[in-house]
Amino acid sequence: MRFVIIGGVAGGMSAATRLRRLNEDAEIVVLEKGPYVSFANCGLPYYVSGEIQQRQELLVQTPEQLKARFQLDVRPFSEAISIDAENKVVQVRNDEGEYSLSYDKLILSPGAKPFIPPIEGLDQASNVFTLRNVPDVDQIMKFTISQNPKKAMVIGAGFIGLEMAESLAKRGIDVTIVEKAPHVLPPIDEEMAAFVTKELKANQVTVLTGTSATAFTNNGGRVLLENGEEIATDLIILSVGVQPENTLALQAGIETGMRGGILVDEHYQTSQKDIYAVGDAILVKQFTSQEDALISLASPANRQGRQVADVLSGIPRKNLGSLGTAIVRVFSQAVASTGLTERQLRALGLEYKSVHVQGKSHAGYFPHAEGILLKLLFNPTTGELYGAQAIGKDGVDKRIDIIATAIKGRLTVEDLPELEFSYAPPFGSAKDPVNMAGYAALNIMEGISESIQWYELTEKQAEGAFLLDVRTTNEVAQGSLKGAYHIPLDDLRCRLHELPKDKEIIVSCQSGLRSYLAERILKQSGYQAKNLDGAFNLYSTIKPEEIVK
Repeated sequence: MRFVIIGGVAGGMSAATRLRRLNEDAEIVVLEKGPYVSFANCGLPYYVSGEIQQRQELLVQTPEQLKARFQLDVRPFSEAISIDAENKVVQVRNDEGEYSLSYDKLILSPGAKPFIPPIEGLDQASNVFTLRNVPDVDQIMKFTISQNPKKAMVIGAGFIGLEMAESLAKRGIDVTIVEKAPHVLPPIDEEMAAFVTKELKANQVTVLTGTSATAFTNNGGRVLLENGEEIATDLIILSVGVQPENTLALQAGIETGMRGGILVDEHYQTSQKDIYAVGDAILVKQFTSQEDALISLASPANRQGRQVADVLSGIPRKNLGSLGTAIVRVFSQAVASTGLTERQLRALGLEYKSVHVQGKSHAGYFPHAEGILLKLLFNPTTGELYGAQAIGKDGVDKRIDIIATAIKGRLTVEDLPELEFSYAPPFGSAKDPVNMAGYAALNIMEGISESIQWYELTEKQAEGAFLLDVRTTNEVAQGSLKGAYHIPLDDLRCRLHELPKDKEIIVSCQSGLRSYLAERILKQSGYQAKNLDGAFNLYSTIKPEEIVK
């Protein structure tokens, strides 16, 4: 039995090594068109920043090591140029020419390639780079060392774009980010992304959103933007997204779907017999919606590689879908997400509610406790968990990983307060932010609390709602919401007569906890009250122009 795998790294190499563990006598050939079959592509930006100091640390396994341990026939600089699906033959090109390679089972793991937008003057620009593999990072490092750029532009503010912006800034380069979407990090919701923008600006990164690069002039020395602005730069990183590398699949007559993603069934079988596919090039099912999705992440690719090896070895595995759980560090902040966003839920027409809770990475009285803002999206009728996003300096990964696990385990809002976490002051809180998000969501489901979101406040005020701020006098002195009436929470019970009973009262505090307490007081005293979810901290970050000082 000969297995041929086209493409290495996460999906391909996971498949190859698992196949060997299950099939000692099989012949396993891995074709890789580049020089490196196993490298840490997620670590590339951190090599640029200098945090990973040795280039060798990016190279996980060499062909020689893979041959010695797994008896894999790994062939770098070997590009598969065509597939004869009927006769089960791959045509391969290397430095010595072309040859034919037959297979019994074929696995495609071609990955994704950077999307290159049609920008005028791109062909003449000598300072434009993408980042996808080791040769790419070698070119960037060579350029930065030889040319010593002072200004850089990162076009695209997704995960890789933000990592590169941070890495270049840490090299002392003046960085400008240009993003076509209305906010940075488009895969998360707008108000959460506002905290990312705040962190970028705090680190002297210029952020331009809602615009794109339309032309490069002066060999890439100047960039003309869609809004008419022209910016001088020494270095340009194109990071506007990736697209499936499907050239070989199309040539072989394999069916593709949305955005060119390779169509596979739940066992990774393509439309061609004995040809399977995994990794960034395939369409998967989003776990909750079961809609087709392209999820270009290392963890799913590794899992898919192992699973397809199991399938080919007679073990019945299924691709159950992916959540798209991801995290990125932006200077001192980490931002992570899992599952569906508000924008996706609206597009799907699903009923949902959201809550924002603010907690600490560990017990607040223990040194170095850092704040965490956690957003939870859920079905207010069934309690189904749809997704979550979080931002903070520490502990963000833990909370998002917990909720990702809960979604995969089909837990509900009601289960979150029941989750028991290891607790000691240096590690967590007796009431973890995940527990608190569950409590807050449960209050909404059971009608104990009602909330409005930041984007609803202006309309509510226009309709005549009364805005009440229950923070302390010192807090209000630092800034307040337009039109807010101030009564500190501790004085509220004895000043209820100051509030209108014929109007809906929207209550705000600093984070949302005290406003919930005020909401309960007001409701039990005969007032119509709702909580401004996320309160002043959230609203002032997403709408700083609305704050009165």
